[in-house]
Amino acid sequence: MKTTITIKSVVWACLLLTLTFTQSFAKGKQVYFYGSEKNDLYQLLKREGFVIKKYSTPRAAINAAANGAGVFIIADAYPKTDPVNQITQAILNQANKKGLKLYVEYPSAFPGLNIPQKPVETHLERAVITADVFGNELKPMALLAIQNSYILPVEVNNPLIVLAKVVGFDKAEYGLKDTKAYPLLFERGGALISMTGLSNFETGRYGPQQAIKAVWKYILARITGNKTVNLDKWVEDVKPMFNRDEPLPATARLNSIKKGAQWFNNGRFFIDPSWKSDWLKYDGSNNSTPVGPPVSQSKPNGNGSEGIIEGHTSTIYYDGSQQYRYWMRADVQGEVSMAMAAAGRLLNNKEYEAKSANLINYLFKTSNLRAGNKNDPKSAAYGLLGWSTSNSTTFYGDDNSRAILGAIAASSYLHTDKWDKELAEAILGNFRTTGKQGFRGERLEEADIIKNGWQHYYDQDRTHISPHFESWMWACYLWLYSKTGYEPLLARTKEAIKITMDAYPEKWLWGSSMQTQRARMILPLAWLVRIEDTEEHRQWLDKMVNEILKYQDASGAIQEELGKGKGMFKALNTNADYGSDEGSLIFRNGEKAACMLYTCNFALFSLNEAAQATGNKKYKDAVDKLSDFMTRIQVQSTKHNDLDGAWMRAFDYGRWDYWASNSDAGWGAWCTLTGWIQSWIVTSQIQIQQHESFWEVTKNSAIKIKAKPAIDQMFKQ
Repeated sequence: MKTTITIKSVVWACLLLTLTFTQSFAKGKQVYFYGSEKNDLYQLLKREGFVIKKYSTPRAAINAAANGAGVFIIADAYPKTDPVNQITQAILNQANKKGLKLYVEYPSAFPGLNIPQKPVETHLERAVITADVFGNELKPMALLAIQNSYILPVEVNNPLIVLAKVVGFDKAEYGLKDTKAYPLLFERGGALISMTGLSNFETGRYGPQQAIKAVWKYILARITGNKTVNLDKWVEDVKPMFNRDEPLPATARLNSIKKGAQWFNNGRFFIDPSWKSDWLKYDGSNNSTPVGPPVSQSKPNGNGSEGIIEGHTSTIYYDGSQQYRYWMRADVQGEVSMAMAAAGRLLNNKEYEAKSANLINYLFKTSNLRAGNKNDPKSAAYGLLGWSTSNSTTFYGDDNSRAILGAIAASSYLHTDKWDKELAEAILGNFRTTGKQGFRGERLEEADIIKNGWQHYYDQDRTHISPHFESWMWACYLWLYSKTGYEPLLARTKEAIKITMDAYPEKWLWGSSMQTQRARMILPLAWLVRIEDTEEHRQWLDKMVNEILKYQDASGAIQEELGKGKGMFKALNTNADYGSDEGSLIFRNGEKAACMLYTCNFALFSLNEAAQATGNKKYKDAVDKLSDFMTRIQVQSTKHNDLDGAWMRAFDYGRWDYWASNSDAGWGAWCTLTGWIQSWIVTSQIQIQQHESFWEVTKNSAIKIKAKPAIDQMFKQ
C-alpha cells in the first residue's frame, strides 16, 4: 500500500505546526500587569517582546487574566506604599480559581500577613539567598545589593531571599544567626511575594548584574511559564565603558582622559559662590558627618577659587543617585590641580588650566589650610597643610605629600614658579617633623607640635613601617633633594627605605590591603633609582614591582590581598562589624576585586614612574595592561551625568561589574574621589599617553631658588 503525500497536506501540516507554536509562544509571552509603564520590569518585558496587558487595579488585572496566565502586581509608587495594592482574600480566591500565577510586590495588604503601614529603610543590608531555587549561579548565602531598600517587615517561614546586614564579599560568611533578617521574596497563598521594590532593579542600580538577572529569570519563568527567558535586552544605567575582551579603539585612552577630566565639571564638585552656603551645611564643621545630597545639575560650576569637594559616598539611593561627601581637603586641592593642569596642556583647555591655578591659590593662600600658625615663620607648624578646612590643625604626612606632589606637577604643567616658596616650605615643614630614621608616623596635631617644638620630632627615634602613610612623603624628600642637594633629605629617606625593605613583609602595617602598601612603596624606590642607580636600589624596586605583579590579572587589574594578622582597621568577626570601620573590599584572599582608591590608582602612577626610570619592558607592559583596564572600567552613564567619566573604588574583574564588600565606613565600593581616585588616574593616563613621567615633567623646576633660603630659615636651632 502506497502513501501519497500531496503538497496540500504538507502545507496544512506546516500551518498547523506554526499555529500551535505561535499559540504556545504567545501564551508564554503574554502577561497581565498592574503598575506604572515607567517601571523597570514593565520596560524590560516590553523590550523582551512580551505582550503586556495593563490594568488600573490589581483586581482588574486578575479579573481580566486568562486561565493559567501570569499576573504582575507591582509597587506603583515605590518607595511609597500603594493603598491600591491590597490583595484581599476574595482577590486571591479568584486568582487561585483561575489558576493564575501571581507576582505581588510591596503589597499594603495580603491574607495572612501582618504588614505595617510604613517600611523600614535600609542602607548596609544586602539581599541574602536562602533557598536553592535560582540555579548554580546563586546558591544559598549568596549576596545581592538591593540599594537603599524600603522593605515592609513581615514574619514568614522559608523565604527565598532575605535582607540582612552580613559580612562577606559575595556570600554571607557568618550566616544569619546573629543579625536581623527581613523576608524579601517568598511564596504565600500560591503567589510569589516581594516585600520591597524588587522591580526597581535598573533605576536602583541593584547588583551584581548577573545575579539580579538570575533572580528575575527565576521569577519570570515561574510567572509566565516561559522557561527560555534570556533577558538579552537588559539595560544598565551605570556600566563600564568597554567589556573585558572588547577590542579597544586607538582613541580609547585619549577618550578616557577627556571624559575623566570633564567629570570634575559633570559632578558640580567645584564650589560656586552662588551655592557656597549649601556646601557649608555639610562641610564637616562641628564634627558633623560631611555628607549630603548630590549637587543639582542646574547649579553652576565654580572656577576653583572656592575649592573642590571630595566626591560621592558609596550610598546609592533607590533612584540611583548617590550622596556627596562635602569635605574640603588639602590633598584633593593639590591632586585635582595636577589633573586639571595636565589635561589643560594635553587638550589645550584654558578653562582647566585656570581652575588648576585657582585651586593652588585656594590651597596656599585663601583657605585656612595654610593659615594661622601654619603661615607663621616663628611657629613649629610653619609650612604644614591642614587636613581639611573643617579640621585644619591635623596633619597626615601622606595627605600632605599628595597635596604637594599635585601642586608641584601643576606648577610644571602651567610653567610657573609662583608657588615654589610654599611648596618648599610644605616639604620642609614635614621633614623637620620627621624623626632620625625618616619616619613621621600616621598623624600629628598642631597643638602638640607647638607645645613640643619641631626639634622634638626631628631628633626622635621612631619607626612606623607603613608605606601608605610614609612613602610618598619620602618621594617628596627625594624630589626636593634632586633639586637642592640638601643631604639630610636623602640620608634620612634612604635609611627609612632600607628599614622598610628589610622588614618586608612580616612587619609591614597593612590597612585595607597589603597591595596598597606595595603600590605606595614603588614610587620612592623608582625615584631613588633616579638619584642613585645602584644594584641594591634596583633590586629593591624590582622586588616590589614583582611582588605586586604577582597579582595582576590578564585583564590588567591588580587583585586585592589581605596581609597576615590583624590590619589597621576593625576585624569583621561578626555581622554587627559590617560597616563599622574603614576596611577592605574583600573578605578573604582570592576574591576577584580591584581597588581604585588605594591600589590600582597609585600603582598606575608609580609603575609608570618605575618604567620610565629604568626602561624595564616588564614594567612598561604592566603599565599598559593596567592602563587598558582603567580605560575599560571607566563609568559611562547617560542617566547619571555626575557619574559619567568617573572611576568608582571597586571593580569585580571576575564578574566585570562594580561589585565588592561595601563594609568600608565612608569610602565603600561605589564611592568616587576627586583627588585620590580621579586625579591620579587621569594624570597617569595623560603621562602614559605622552610617554612621559612626573619626574620628567617636573625636571626643569627652579624650586631651588626658594628652597635654599627656606632651609636656612626653617632649620635654625
